[in-house]
Amino acid sequence: MQQIIYFFQKFKYFLFFLFLEFIALTLTFNNLNFHKSKFVNSANGITGTFYATFSNYKDYMSLRAKNQSLQEENTILKNDLEKNRLVFSKDTTVVDSIKYHQKYTYTQAKIINNNYSNPYNFLTINRGQNKGISKEMAVINSKGIIGITENLTNNYARVQSILNKNSNINARLKGNTAYFGTLKWNGIDYNTVQLHDIPRQAPLKLGDTIETGGKSTIFPEGIPIGVVSKINKRNTANSNIDVTLFNDMSNLEHVYVVKNLHKQEIQSLENFSNE
Repeated sequence: MQQIIYFFQKFKYFLFFLFLEFIALTLTFNNLNFHKSKFVNSANGITGTFYATFSNYKDYMSLRAKNQSLQEENTILKNDLEKNRLVFSKDTTVVDSIKYHQKYTYTQAKIINNNYSNPYNFLTINRGQNKGISKEMAVINSKGIIGITENLTNNYARVQSILNKNSNINARLKGNTAYFGTLKWNGIDYNTVQLHDIPRQAPLKLGDTIETGGKSTIFPEGIPIGVVSKINKRNTANSNIDVTLFNDMSNLEHVYVVKNLHKQEIQSLENFSNE
């Protein structure tokens, strides 16, 4: 108590000045509309800035949840697109809206481990047998192909990356379905893969887009891969082509695992023997 009394005694003139200043400002803002409006506008500006900053902070902190929500929505849209894919023939256009006509389904996943600097690279995703994932399923994202599922547990799957010297993927020149080749990786640059066995007469030029050819039961037709960055002409019937990937394979996170619903039927037919 003695200290409080001492404080007021020591600063009594300053405190009295603040008291008078408060009364003066109160009278000014209450009686003069111009000053009052300036004060209100300033207070609103400060409050608005505070709320905007807080809102931006909340938005930033919720980015992960929003990204997850967007990916879930994209998965639903991809599956709906497959269910309602247009089937073209010479005479008619039919809307394939019945579920048993659907050829592919998409399952969202997240990459939790990614190797890209070894000759034989693999990725790990957080989806496994419990989510319907099996071996030899395509793994893609919005930019293009990533790899093929290779080994599984209940909750996780190992993916053979396209940056794996054992990887062989059917690919073609976009817009010209007559020319196919095999996509491989030479183990040198993680941004570039090689397209082999493209006929020399194929009308290739730098900047052309390469996409999946759809000649396997793994990747859907027309998934983007990359662009032609170098054409290595040889004294043979075929050319080898460097393809710069659309994906930055060193920076991957959200992916889709693609299931071909007709895979077993196609393989059974292809493996049928007349013996």
